[in-house]
Amino acid sequence: MTFSIAARCADTGMFGVAVSSSSPAVAARCAYVRNGVGAALSQNVTDPRLGDRILDLMALGASAANAVKIVSETSPNIQYRQLLAVDGAGRAAVFSGSNALGSVGKASGPDVASGGNLLAVDTIPRTIVEAFLASKGHLADRLLAAMQAAVDAGGEAGPIHSAGMKLAGDVTWPIVDLRVDWTEGCPIRELAHVWKVYAPQLDDYVTRALDPSKAPSYGVPGNR
Repeated sequence: MTFSIAARCADTGMFGVAVSSSSPAVAARCAYVRNGVGAALSQNVTDPRLGDRILDLMALGASAANAVKIVSETSPNIQYRQLLAVDGAGRAAVFSGSNALGSVGKASGPDVASGGNLLAVDTIPRTIVEAFLASKGHLADRLLAAMQAAVDAGGEAGPIHSAGMKLAGDVTWPIVDLRVDWTEGCPIRELAHVWKVYAPQLDDYVTRALDPSKAPSYGVPGNR
């Protein structure tokens, strides 16, 4: 029911994930990023606890591969899960359990991992990885371009209804956490529109958190 990407920007050290599914609010259960540590996804009959476990292990020094291996070997019902991770060195890992649904695929490259289930074709994750590696610009734009390439290549076997994107920057909280929790349209395109609106304000929201006295005007009615 899902296809996704976890990635690192080699230039900025920023981490990000993007995910889409036929299920509602997929990013609420599947997407995990942590500044200075990495990016992870837990999907396919999702156990939301596993993403944080992967990040905790990488924070202690485990590579993406070792973190995914430990979690896959010590978690119950792991045969139903898919796990993705990218660590601080750009190393990537993907695990897919034997009971993952439908047509299953996985792929990885420098700074990027992708996986999916119930796919139109099992090469969708490879398409995502290749599109990401060929892209340039802000990490969010690269994630969205890779996900759109998946849609253009067939995406899931059925319609997708939700999508989300989460990025970690230089602060302890995600600097981007955007979601389209349900739509009858294309959630990737709608997510791209949300990002277009949010992107010019991203740095301002960080500044407002760290030092409101240095923040620009809020630009809303009633503010003086």
